[in-house]
Amino acid sequence: MLRFRSLGSGSGGNSTLVEACGLVPFRMLIDCGLGIRQLALRLAESGLQSEDIDAVFITHEHGDHIGCARSLALRHRIPVWMSRGTHSAIGAPDFDGLLHTARDGKAIDLGGLQLMPFTVPHDAREPLHLSCTDGSAKLGILTDLGHATPHVMAHLQACDALLLESNHDTQLLNQSVYPPFLKRRVGGDYGHLSNAAAADIACAVTHGGLKHLVAAHLSAQNNRPDLVRGVLSDALGCNSSDIVVAGASSGTPWLQI
Repeated sequence: MLRFRSLGSGSGGNSTLVEACGLVPFRMLIDCGLGIRQLALRLAESGLQSEDIDAVFITHEHGDHIGCARSLALRHRIPVWMSRGTHSAIGAPDFDGLLHTARDGKAIDLGGLQLMPFTVPHDAREPLHLSCTDGSAKLGILTDLGHATPHVMAHLQACDALLLESNHDTQLLNQSVYPPFLKRRVGGDYGHLSNAAAADIACAVTHGGLKHLVAAHLSAQNNRPDLVRGVLSDALGCNSSDIVVAGASSGTPWLQI
C-alpha cells in the first residue's frame, strides 16, 4: 500500500511525504523546502518525527524546494538524491557521504519504493521530477515546469495518483502587480503551469484507475482554490470536490492509493 500527503505547497515552501506501507514502512520526502522546525511540526501532524524519514529527493535548487535538506540529512543521517546540476547550483556542499546522484530515466530502487526521475522544462540547472511506485500503485509528482513535453507525459501514464502544479490563472497573472519580466518568467515555457495547462495534462493522463488528483503550488497572488477546482473539474467532468488542493501551510491530509 502507498500513501502520501503534501506537507505544504507554494512559494513559501514545498514538501511531499510518501510512505510505502509494507511490513517495514519506508518514508521519504520529495523536496524539503521548509525550515527544519516547521518541517518537524508538520511531520508531527502526520504522526511522525524527522528521524522517521528514510530518504529525501530534491527536484531542483530553488529555495522553496531545497530548504533545510542538508541540515536534515546531516542531523539524522538521511540519504539525499538530487541531480548533479542541482548539487552544483547550490554550491556543491559536502553531504558527508549521504549524497546520491539522480539522473533522468535511471530508476532508484530504495527497497520498498522505486523512483523514476525525469527531466522537466524549468528555469533551474537540472530539474528532475518523478514517479514513485511500491510495485502495486504509482504516484506522479509534477510541479515547477513551464510546459509538458512528450517526455514528461510519457512518465505520467498509468498513475494511480497525481500531484500536479496548477500555479496561476492567466488572467490574474496578466492583471497582477508583478513587473513585466516576472510575468513573462512565470507564464513562460520554463516557468510554471497555468490552470488551463494543468487541466490539459490531467485530461491527457486521466484513466479509470486515477484515484487522486492533487492541485499544487498555487500562487497566493495569482490563483484561488475555487478557480483551480473549477477548471480541473470542468476539464475532467467530475465534481469540484473531487479535486484536492494542497495548501501552502496546511498541505493535504493523508491520501491512500
